[in-house]
Amino acid sequence: MQRRTFAAGVAATLAAPLVRAQNLPAGPVRIIVGFAPGGGTDILARVIGQKLGDMWKTSVLVENRAGASGTIAADYVAKQPGDGNTLLMAHINSQAITPGLQKVNYDPARDFAPIVLVGVTPNLLICNEHQPAKTVADLVKLCRDNPGKVAFGSAGTGSAQHLALEMFMLAAKVKAIHVPYKGSGPMLTDLIGGQIQYSFDTMTAATPHVKSGKAIAIAQTRQQRVSAYPNVPTMAESGFPGFEATTWYGLAGPAKMPVAMAKRMNEDVNKVMLMPDVQEKLAASGAQDGGGSTEKFGEFMAAEQVKWAKIIKDGGVKGEV
Repeated sequence: MQRRTFAAGVAATLAAPLVRAQNLPAGPVRIIVGFAPGGGTDILARVIGQKLGDMWKTSVLVENRAGASGTIAADYVAKQPGDGNTLLMAHINSQAITPGLQKVNYDPARDFAPIVLVGVTPNLLICNEHQPAKTVADLVKLCRDNPGKVAFGSAGTGSAQHLALEMFMLAAKVKAIHVPYKGSGPMLTDLIGGQIQYSFDTMTAATPHVKSGKAIAIAQTRQQRVSAYPNVPTMAESGFPGFEATTWYGLAGPAKMPVAMAKRMNEDVNKVMLMPDVQEKLAASGAQDGGGSTEKFGEFMAAEQVKWAKIIKDGGVKGEV
């Protein structure tokens, strides 16, 4: 009996790695990003992807499928097999905002398996170094003095940056020009080059340009200042109490992905986000509140879908025709 018990224990020990391996996809993994290289979504996907590749002993590649505020990428991943080889760097735009603005070919609540929330970041109200208005009060005055002439860039119609601008225009009672791009990367190029003047861009994408001095941070859009920008006031501090417009990122797979695989990936991404160098990069991007269970991320996405649908309805915001 003792010998059989020992043998069973050895068998269970040897089988454990096999069971864990079965909960990971076979072969290379792609993380699909719905925006151009250089944006916040792309940056965080590459940070997480590199670490997962090392952990899983396989290639984890980031593939950019930019356009339509991330919905092209989301639609693509929703239709992939549930084998875990294709994941989505889920984003507030594709999962919560754009489906409330216009018809999309997927259901953000039913067509995805939530894996983990990577982080919630403020947007930064930024301008290029040549703009005369470098405070919120001065910007409001500039927009009032030049109605419909001050250009704000975004990562696309229906993007988090676009909705932040809409919130600003409603709160300040001003009118500006919205210029949509296929992601933060090309938008930032034009902002720095002077083709557009301002943007409520993601802190992740804007930070390298702010650090280099090519972009100026005027305000941030969460209720509390983040540690990466202790000297940049919030919109609430700048005369707009209650103003909060965030960008968030997470990892999701097709709905057909096995629950056990999603939970295994969740465990591993949580481990990645505890690594000191990853924590440093997340903090530099202003990314907060990441990690937790698959259920937490699913509940968070559902709440965001309700929140932004109401804002879109109340504000009369229109998507692309």
